[in-house]
Amino acid sequence: MKPILGCIADDFTGATDHANNLVRAGMRTVQTIGVPGAVFDVSDVDALVVALKSRTTPPRSATREALQALDWLREIGCRRFFFKYCSTFDSTDRGNIGPVTDALLDALGEDFAIACPAFPENARTVYRGHLFVGDVLLNESGMEQHPLNPMTDANLVRVLRRQARGEVGLLDYDAIEAGGDAVRARIESLRASGCRYAICDALNDGHLEVIADAVADHVLVTGGSGLALWLPQSYRRLGLFAQRQDAAALPAFGGSALVVSGSCSKATRAQVSYMAERRPAFAVDPLALAEGKDPVGEAVAWARSRLTDGPVLVYATAEPETIKRVQEKLGVERAGTLVEDALAGVARQLVESGVRRLVVAGGETSGAVVSALGIEALRIGKQIDPGVPWTAASVGGEHLALALKSGNFGTKDFFLKAFEML
Repeated sequence: MKPILGCIADDFTGATDHANNLVRAGMRTVQTIGVPGAVFDVSDVDALVVALKSRTTPPRSATREALQALDWLREIGCRRFFFKYCSTFDSTDRGNIGPVTDALLDALGEDFAIACPAFPENARTVYRGHLFVGDVLLNESGMEQHPLNPMTDANLVRVLRRQARGEVGLLDYDAIEAGGDAVRARIESLRASGCRYAICDALNDGHLEVIADAVADHVLVTGGSGLALWLPQSYRRLGLFAQRQDAAALPAFGGSALVVSGSCSKATRAQVSYMAERRPAFAVDPLALAEGKDPVGEAVAWARSRLTDGPVLVYATAEPETIKRVQEKLGVERAGTLVEDALAGVARQLVESGVRRLVVAGGETSGAVVSALGIEALRIGKQIDPGVPWTAASVGGEHLALALKSGNFGTKDFFLKAFEML
């Protein structure tokens, strides 16, 4: 049996978040790291999520990678497609959400797609086209200070208009409150008026359920992972697949436990602080890396002597003022690359030393770590916190439990809670 749904995600943790919600909704899901280059067994898979590292790459590169992923998913046999981006719509006026979606629509021969980033379970909602994080507008949430994709406009209709080719409309709250027929009618009205896209209002899961039902027959859907909780049931109603009771089943895991954190988001800073007060923690200094010192070797030696006593933390997470100073001295791109490569090196060496349970915080850091470990695919398991599941990977013939956490996700005790679940 072939997979029904093929998803393209613009970063690693976002891909895992999306796959997690598909599993929660009963779809057995595998996440690939990039586009697989070899024969890939999908005989027991309902959904595939291709994780790209394209959120902050130049638009032309992001578009090329997305089209390569689409070609592979179509070859595998997928019939529905989802372009997944962050629930905070991370992108600049250059892209990448608009250019990538333009290219996917063209390749599929379609002329319309919704954009639904809302994830109410994680306090991301959209009203009258404006994105809220909790009770504040996106551009007042801290995202306006994002070092790579500062979000200074909460009106997503305006944001997408500046990126995409074609008119952008609003699938408004009133239509969604009125139910599925009203949503379908609104979509047809928008298409008839020349709109290529529609930003979706959504304040709760009931709104997402209505939207999912209305677009279940769409070839391409775009948005955050919130919608992934509701699309599977709409696909079931169309007879596309049967729900699985064992969708989240993973093997048992032992071995040492490690947390590697490169995210500097507010949520991750609180998580690092919480764990550092309770477990051994080692801070990696980006300036030391730039000066040719060996904090990676120091971190590995430090961790090896402590792993047998329980989970340890290696981090480059820092406060915004510290990040700014480092970026001013090294440049934004060099600072980020130094940290990602260093933490990936720490993770690789410690997995070689017997770590079999690994949590990674931060999308860019997660991408670097899975690349360093040579991981090609992840089987998605049970959720730890909204948006973050445990996954199973194979590294050197050994099973590895791996949790890839988006910077903004998780409660303050996330790191320790994750290991308690195993």
